Amino acid sequence: MSKKTYFSNLKCRECGRLYEKEAIHICEFDFGPLEAAYDYDAIREVLTRKLIESRPQTMWRYRELLPIDGEPTVGAQVGFTPLVKADRLAKALGIRELWIKNDTVNYPTLSFKDRVVSVALSRARELGFEVVACASTGNLANSVAANAANAGLKSYVLIPSNLEQGKVLGSLVYGTNVIGIKGPYDQVNRLCSEIAGKYGWGFVNVNLRPYYAEGSKTMGFEIAEQLGWKLPRHTVVCMASGSLLTKIHKAYKEFINLGLVEKSEFTIHGAQASGCSPISTAFKRGTDMVKPVQDPQTIVKSLAIGTPADGYYAIHSMRETGGSAEDCTDDEVVDGIKLLAETTGIFAETAGGVTVACTRKLIESGKIPRDESAVLCITGHGLKTQEAIIGKVGEPRIIGASLREFEALVADEVTLKS
Repeated sequence: MSKKTYFSNLKCRECGRLYEKEAIHICEFDFGPLEAAYDYDAIREVLTRKLIESRPQTMWRYRELLPIDGEPTVGAQVGFTPLVKADRLAKALGIRELWIKNDTVNYPTLSFKDRVVSVALSRARELGFEVVACASTGNLANSVAANAANAGLKSYVLIPSNLEQGKVLGSLVYGTNVIGIKGPYDQVNRLCSEIAGKYGWGFVNVNLRPYYAEGSKTMGFEIAEQLGWKLPRHTVVCMASGSLLTKIHKAYKEFINLGLVEKSEFTIHGAQASGCSPISTAFKRGTDMVKPVQDPQTIVKSLAIGTPADGYYAIHSMRETGGSAEDCTDDEVVDGIKLLAETTGIFAETAGGVTVACTRKLIESGKIPRDESAVLCITGHGLKTQEAIIGKVGEPRIIGASLREFEALVADEVTLKS
């Protein structure tokens, strides 16, 4: 990989002021969020399809477009998850062509959060942090715990105390300090901001957020490359803070800017659970003023962020690309999980159920035309949220170790179907 740094500054999204590449995330003039800025002219001279294709199949094949100065020191194997053509799901939803970007198999913790954490912790090491931390609805906690353990960093993960057991265990096993907070995610996040200020730790989604968020772009880069260096006509992305959707949008625009894909029309849609849908509600009302949800009520805990940090920007990304926002009930979430599993063999967590259920609505409403193509971003594995489907996918039938009993069971099945 190139040793040269193409990551130039941090830049305020609102006023454009430039900042040094430090552990800061808010503009001191207008309190706008900071994000990574790059020397695109220099990148254009070196980054080609051929160079990318010659590199290992990880997210770091797009190294010049990620905000670290040296080589990655955390998560070197993360990314380049499969893009799966889902013909049976396409038929079930009534659309010509459908693809699944399957981050349920991401390394090491089976969610897209491994992308953002590998960038954040690589940068944390460059900045000299010895303690890293996060506020999380589960997947981020798992990834920080695992990657910090691998990197030899001390870690703290703060989570709502009512998270799914799989996600709690999926952090504890790595020896991290798991702190359960009584209250919704927004209260966890506020506490983390206070801790970051007092203790000076590297909070991946607070003072390291400009670096962390850029890792999400790699999902968009991979989709375009895996489609044969073409942008998908439609992309459906689940929304919690809204950051993933905005960064996939940024990824597509960067590839166009650098000439890695031809400029073409693309549309990005957002999906939320109805019990916590501040972004989709604002979008449907025709405003970009996102009203916080004080008490989220949904089984989709990973998306239950009542005050989404990037909600405003997600709305503008959807509008800029001609996209739409949709939301779905908890029952529809479960149906989406089951449909995805039964047609593709992919077991997604509740957020994946949201993406499938909302895609169905977008197709039925004509927002995604039936004669076009779409990519669904599935962000985490279903083993993390088993509680959501217990008692809703049937029960095993118990028989003795007898061929006669098995034959009787099969005969009953045939009778029921006839």
